Amino acid sequence: MERKTPLISQEALRQQEEISDYLKLWWQNQGITPVAYVETYGCQQNEADSEQIRGILERCGYGLTDTAEGADLVVINTCAIREHAAQRVFGNVGALVHTKRRHPGQKIFVCGCMMGQPEISARMKNSYAHVDGIFSPHHLWQLPEHLYRVLIRHKKAWAVEDSAGAIAEGLPLVRTNRLKAWVSIMYGCNNFCTYCIVPYVRGRERSRLPEDILAECRELIAQGYRELTLLGQNVNSYGKDLGLGLDFADLLGQIAELEGDFVLRFMTSHPRDASHKLFDVMASHDKIAKQFHLPFQSGNDRILKEMNRHYNRAQYLELIEYGRSLMPEIVFTSDVIVGFPGETEAEFEDTLSLIERVRFDALFTFIYSPRPGTPAAKLPDPTPKEEKNRRFDRLLAVQNGISEEKHRAYVGKSFRALVDGRDGDRLTARTDGGRLVRFEGDDSLMGQFVELTVTDSTTWSLVGQISGDGAGRRD
Repeated sequence: MERKTPLISQEALRQQEEISDYLKLWWQNQGITPVAYVETYGCQQNEADSEQIRGILERCGYGLTDTAEGADLVVINTCAIREHAAQRVFGNVGALVHTKRRHPGQKIFVCGCMMGQPEISARMKNSYAHVDGIFSPHHLWQLPEHLYRVLIRHKKAWAVEDSAGAIAEGLPLVRTNRLKAWVSIMYGCNNFCTYCIVPYVRGRERSRLPEDILAECRELIAQGYRELTLLGQNVNSYGKDLGLGLDFADLLGQIAELEGDFVLRFMTSHPRDASHKLFDVMASHDKIAKQFHLPFQSGNDRILKEMNRHYNRAQYLELIEYGRSLMPEIVFTSDVIVGFPGETEAEFEDTLSLIERVRFDALFTFIYSPRPGTPAAKLPDPTPKEEKNRRFDRLLAVQNGISEEKHRAYVGKSFRALVDGRDGDRLTARTDGGRLVRFEGDDSLMGQFVELTVTDSTTWSLVGQISGDGAGRRD
């Protein structure tokens, strides 16, 4: 079967590499080592995109800095999901006029999901004269070309043409973490939830070839990465466009069978496509974390239909029950929207009752934010903001109580956890279920799996100590 998703040709990618080499030599001939600052908003996929941006910039001769002040290049990678994030972007891009005034040679690019919205990219182009270029996610791979246009031809670079999307393999990366790695397995979304702008700015679903994903994972494991997180707007749709008879559960199982000591996670899943097979694969592999982020968004069937989610409350609960029947220890987290247009008090109560029934370890909670260009933005929304805030506070109180109770139940139990950082005078680690544990220990433990016994808890995290000889072994 012919692949539906186009790949960027190797010839086109080589042309970008040649431009990168030219720009690097151009800087060297000026006796300058330029530095670039990349600022990222939004989800893990945006973080992964920024790693590619940094990799491309290094190939073009740039060093990296952690501040816009004095940088030769500033790249703002934006998110279009929440209105608050969009407003922050406009404010922060506007403030860059001052850094550019102090460093006249500074070039400024704005990219990411916001630039995939025509009205926003037009606003950026017409109202922010100090911005030198903008590009949508579809045009990230052409960043050397955009830079050439600005630096060599002294023109503005606008690359926001609408596209169903393609895949560019082999782009360079600068990863920001030496223990944990994002691995994008697919891009785009076909679900068109009525509140969501993602399909309009990131294009249709398109999957990377399994052999390319497996090769990247093998390389990361060989380099010492201890945690791999597979990324996609809806990872459960992986493979539908490939025609290979291979789905996400198959891919997950193949990666889990790779040699090495690592933890495998994934996000984000859509309940519409989550299958019993996926839970079966999770249960059968020790390396797959027993953590599942499964957004439900609303506990009411009418609202779910208005959201175009393609499942109902009973189907969602059945998935939860099946997962727990195989893996009683599994940690479920989720997303929920309060105040979707037309949501009644009784419909909100359905959401509360679902939360109380499932008893999530944690929730990511949002008050509905209309996004221009989505169907939900046109719906009548009679509920006052004050009422939405009241419901939101009630939901938080319920979930915080559940989280606190569930965390108390961890006290006295022992877990294998990856030591991944430091918070003040304590090390931090994540359990298999993704729960944060703080404990006393030496920096020599960084990057190791250790056995921790939980001694105390809070609403949002756990406190522990090293148990036994401290080695985190798999049985």
